[in-house]
Amino acid sequence: MRILFYCDTVFSFGGVQRVLAEIAKALSGKHEVTILTTDTCTDLSMYGYAESTVRFDSFSYSASSFIERLLCKGYSFLYKHGLPHTRLTSEWYAASFFPSSYKRTLARKINARQCDVVIGVHAFMALHLSAVKSRIRTKTVGWLHNSYEAFFEKETPYLPGLDCFFQVQMGKLDERVVLSHADAGCFFRKMNLCCEVIYNPLTVLPKGRGKKEYGRILAVGRFSFGHKGFDILIKAFSVFVKTHPDWTLEIVGEGPEEALYRSLINEYELEKSIALHPFTKEVQEYYAHSSMYVLSSRWEGFGLVMIEAMAHGLPVIASDLPITRELLKDKDMAVLFETGNIAQLAGCMSYMADRTDWEWMGNKAVEYADTFHIEKVCDSWNNLLKKVVYGTR
Repeated sequence: MRILFYCDTVFSFGGVQRVLAEIAKALSGKHEVTILTTDTCTDLSMYGYAESTVRFDSFSYSASSFIERLLCKGYSFLYKHGLPHTRLTSEWYAASFFPSSYKRTLARKINARQCDVVIGVHAFMALHLSAVKSRIRTKTVGWLHNSYEAFFEKETPYLPGLDCFFQVQMGKLDERVVLSHADAGCFFRKMNLCCEVIYNPLTVLPKGRGKKEYGRILAVGRFSFGHKGFDILIKAFSVFVKTHPDWTLEIVGEGPEEALYRSLINEYELEKSIALHPFTKEVQEYYAHSSMYVLSSRWEGFGLVMIEAMAHGLPVIASDLPITRELLKDKDMAVLFETGNIAQLAGCMSYMADRTDWEWMGNKAVEYADTFHIEKVCDSWNNLLKKVVYGTR
């Protein structure tokens, strides 16, 4: 089978990039796999691509004409601020969302690969595929890495007011993949879209195991606005450290909110207790030298870092989100706190720090993380792609 992944960034630090790499490499063992990307930087040393048979095809979209840009902006404004949201107007908006010149470029690139199936990685790339569906000779799959809530219901959603457009366009694809049963239920109930559920795989090979004796809390993620809730974590840690003064907090990541986090660290006078570190290819070193992991996100599509942490024997504290509820509810090595509740998070950290059954929790964490092994997840992808391409599993 010839499989084509269509995405924007490949060679940068991020959960989606890591997951794509593991799935693409695993599928390339039996199939011809190519990644079509608008990423101009190529670093095959990242994510082990250099040792794989995965191929890459980089391209860019030429600037559209002034008239085309003007028409697109005009109709986009009308759709968002005046026109009723119907199937017809959503089709018109699709023309402004992804201009005709871009459609021609993308369709030409996809058809040139003569692939059996093309997978749009992330919502926007999946929407691009729906826009060129009638122009390409291949099956299409949209792989959604964010939750329904993140797209349409959080305070600043990714696709505000575009639910009708999303429903119409996503319905054109041959299949849609989401990361949780909770999201599959939302898309079906609210948009009548059937979705397959495939969990993300464990993307790192554990290098050691955490210990309580390290007295270190770990968090990993991009410093994007509001998303990972590291501001919540820092404030909660300022409460926790009053009763656990020997513990430290390590946050690994980069992004636009770094200045905010540093100002909070200074405000609470925690310069000796909290450290911010840049992304690294050897993130396992942080997991292996920590004691517990905290996922403080305000929303998540999956939260792969939780699985990586558990693979290193770390107990997990996580925001009470649909995906964390699905993955961690009733798991003895994990506790959930009300999303955004600083006092409750501080209490959960104290509860975990004071537990005496750390070895047992670590064993349970490692055992559970193994259920997300790449071979098991790849089997699900193979079954899905056989169904899409051949009509069988």
